[in-house]
This record gives sequence, structure tokens and C-alpha cells, in this order.
Amino acid sequence: MNLLTIAAKSLRQRALSSSLTMLSVALGIMLMVAVLVINSVVSDTFSQRSIGYNLVIGPPGSDLANVLSAVYRIGKPRETLPYRILTEDVLGDDKKWKDWIHYAIPIAMGDVTEIGGFPIVGTTPKYFVVEYGPGKKFGLDGKLPIRPFDAVIGARVARENDWTVGSEFRLIHGGAESDHVHDEKFTITGLLAPTGTPNDRTVFVNLEGFFLISGHEKPPQEAIERLRRLGFVVTPQQEAEILAAGGGHDDHGHDHAHHHAIPDDMKELSFILVRMKDDIGAMGAIMMVGPFNEGLRAQAVNPVFPMNQLMKNFVGNFRQMLLCLTFLIVIVAGVGIFVSIYNSMADRKREIAIMRALGAHRGTVFSIILGESLLLCLGGGVLGLLLGHGLVIAVTPIVESRAGIIMNPFQFEPWELVLFPVLMVLASLVGFLPGLTAYRTDVADSLSD
Repeated sequence: MNLLTIAAKSLRQRALSSSLTMLSVALGIMLMVAVLVINSVVSDTFSQRSIGYNLVIGPPGSDLANVLSAVYRIGKPRETLPYRILTEDVLGDDKKWKDWIHYAIPIAMGDVTEIGGFPIVGTTPKYFVVEYGPGKKFGLDGKLPIRPFDAVIGARVARENDWTVGSEFRLIHGGAESDHVHDEKFTITGLLAPTGTPNDRTVFVNLEGFFLISGHEKPPQEAIERLRRLGFVVTPQQEAEILAAGGGHDDHGHDHAHHHAIPDDMKELSFILVRMKDDIGAMGAIMMVGPFNEGLRAQAVNPVFPMNQLMKNFVGNFRQMLLCLTFLIVIVAGVGIFVSIYNSMADRKREIAIMRALGAHRGTVFSIILGESLLLCLGGGVLGLLLGHGLVIAVTPIVESRAGIIMNPFQFEPWELVLFPVLMVLASLVGFLPGLTAYRTDVADSLSD
């Protein structure tokens, strides 16, 4: 019979106190594992590994708000951009950065699905050509949204709504709290493979179809006034074309064949996602930001910078606080192990004396006490590891629904491997003094008592 077996039998004799002590260790480890895994998920989500674009161009205001809305679908865009921002300010022939840009992809947002309340993103098929993260390409079952009322949906949307290719859906104007349901129906032509990004919970519709929906175009007179206020040239001929097109738009019909084309000057974008050519990459984005933002019509930002600030100033500090708290909990659990074993020494003096009388060496008795401490720590560690991942699995749907962060509940954080060596050191420290007490036990005195 080896020493750990003897230690395990000794713990079973004090099953209740041993179980409670082990549970206290498990709870501390559970919290620490949950913090590590959730922090890893958040770090991966809000990092360059999950962003496929060098620039996000949006309305003037908060860099962070624009990135969260455009890339992560958290929050709604505060303002819109005239379509001319794309054609003249981003891709204009007179712009020095035109040749630096590989893709400039417009997106329009604001609506949600009638069923499920998933965010709608109007965009072009080029959106699915750009990698959604470095080295990560979209997988598609079906066809891209080529026709105006085509749509492609993310994996989570398909799963929760039980939609497939050929399913039809309608949009709610302005968000889930609105009761204005558009008459127009979009047909799903493709299903995206899971990406582990906000794309999984997004519905992508053809941008032209998005503009054809009543209420998505800028009223003619407002469009003209806004363009002039922002410094765009609107000739009398262009003004007449805008007014004529606005008067001929069918605001109520929902038959696709009866929709009239909307002139670009009445179109509004939420954001423009820019991917630079590989040979210029991030450096070109940095060189473009300053001159582009001088115009005050729109605001360009490298999405990595505000997300790094968010991680450093908020998420990072919050993580450190939680890790310190859980570390203290583990220390308190270690003290509990020490108290449990040390207090048992008074009741076990006769047991230890009998072991010594039967020929057990002092070192053997010392090792048995250390073995008890080791079993309590490692047993609590294994239980805490399982409970920690169980907690992550439990909170995953809550985090996804409320924060919009896609989580892999089975993600493993390499730092978890460090926990067990740390627990072994802790077990040695808290078991040393009780073991030393057992080591010094006087056989004759204990048997006479």
C-alpha cells in the first residue's frame, strides 16, 4: 500500500470536512478558470485576429463606437454617410490613396430580422471575398447575394431560426423595438459556415435591395441640402434628377418588379470597410487616416487602435482585478486546508503513534500528511477545472445574446496548465507545518494518553 493510498483512506475517514475543504479549493479554481477562458475569448474577439480590414470609415464622432458597430455589430450607427463619401472621398480619381486600396466595401445597417431580431447588413458580394480575419476565408453553402432581394445568413441565424436556402424573411425598420415591418421579402441564397465572429449572428442582404426598401433612401430635398452642407457639388441638372427620382419612388409597393432604382445621391451608408493592398497594408492605412479626416465629412480609424485601448484601459484592468480576487480565494482555500489538517493532528496523535510503533518512519508519517494536502489541492483543482468550463458553457448563451460576443464554450486557455504546479506548491506549503507536527509526535506520550 503506497503513501497516497494511505492518505486517501485517511481523508475518507473525515469525509465531510475533507469534501468541504476540497470544494473551497474547487470554487477558487472554478472562478480563475472562468476568468482566464472568458478573458481569452474577449481578447481574441477584440483583436487583429478577428478583423479583416485596415480601416473603418464612419460618421464623425467616436472611433470606438464606429468600430464596435461596424465590425462587432454592437450598438447602432449614430449617423449615416452620403454615398458620395465612397465614390469621391475614398475612391475618387484625385485621391492619392486610390491605388493603395484593394477593397472599399460599403455597408448599410439599422434594421433587424422580423424573427430573432438579428442585425441586417446591406452590402455587396465583395464582402465575402475579403478574409474575415488574417488567413481566414468565408465558407459558403449556396450562392452570393447577387440579385437585389437575395440574402446570405450567418451560421447562428440559420441554426436558431431553422432557415435554409430558399427561406424568406422580412425586416423590421429601425430595430427590434419598432413595429414597422417592411413588406419586402428577401430570399436566402447562401448559408455561411461558422466563423466564431459576429458574422455568425448577422444577416447580409444585397445592398441595392436594401436601398430599394421604402424609408431607406434619403428624401430628395434632404439629400440635396446635406450634400451641399458637406461641401459636395450639386449641379442644377443633378438636383433635377434627384427630385425626379424621389417623386417616382414607390414607397408602398412590395412587388420586387415595381421598385425603381434609387440615385446614388439619395443613398445612405453606415460605414465603409477598407482593405489595403498587401504590399502597402497597415502603413497605407496610417498614411490615409490623417489627410482623410481633415475633410470632416467622415472619420477613418484603424480598428486595431481603439480596440487595443479598450482592452488595455477597461478589459485588462477588470481582468487583473478578477484574477487577484480569485487568487485570494485560492489562498483562503489553502488556509482552509491547513486549518483542517492541523486541527486534526490533536485527534490523530494516537493513530500516528500506532503507525510509528508498527515501524513507520518519521519521514513516512510526514509524507502521508503532505499527501493528504496534495490530494485535497489536486482533487479540488480537477473539480474546479470542470466547474470552470461548466460555468463558461452556462454563461455562453447569455454573453452572446446580451453582448454580441461569440464564445467557444470548449476553448482551453494554456495558462490553465500552470494551475496544477501552483496547486502542488500550495499543497506543500500548507501541509508542511501539520506534517512537521506529525513528524515530532512522541510515540510513548501519545500511546499513554
